[in-house]
Amino acid sequence: MILPRVRDPRLVTIRRGGTLTDPDHHLLALWAATCAEHVLHLFESARPEDPRPRSAIEHARAWVRGEVPMMQARAAGGHAMGAARDLRGAARHVAYAAGQAGAVAHVAAHDLGAAAYAIKAARAAAPGGESEAAGRLECQWQRDQLPEAIRDLVLDDQRLRNDICWSVFDC
Repeated sequence: MILPRVRDPRLVTIRRGGTLTDPDHHLLALWAATCAEHVLHLFESARPEDPRPRSAIEHARAWVRGEVPMMQARAAGGHAMGAARDLRGAARHVAYAAGQAGAVAHVAAHDLGAAAYAIKAARAAAPGGESEAAGRLECQWQRDQLPEAIRDLVLDDQRLRNDICWSVFDC
């Protein structure tokens, strides 16, 4: 579970009654794609023949550029999550991260899902006893990638949703 029961209006677009602007929505999608892509190699080393997670990341970026409609980006995200079904560990978490990145076009709050699953993937891929440190490093790397325009929003959202995101944002 990564989405709260009550949606934060800061993560709902203006046209749907929230306060999120289209430019900031786009920045959230790009950041989510960057988070998922950073760990994508963990999936592709396990399933090099499966393009679904990479495709979801590419669709998120294509949506930002106006090249695909929201529904197509969201569908690509769903297909990426389907790639996780029979996997375990890091590869599974990466597929979910990519799926969440694709879903940001539909619901901006999926950005933290992409980030959280990427952190879980980094933890799962770490050698024994190093998972917590690997997760903190991934979390800090993600924060370093945040565009200034959305930095405060994302950091506050991480604080608010950390508990429902497996406490991965304690970095």
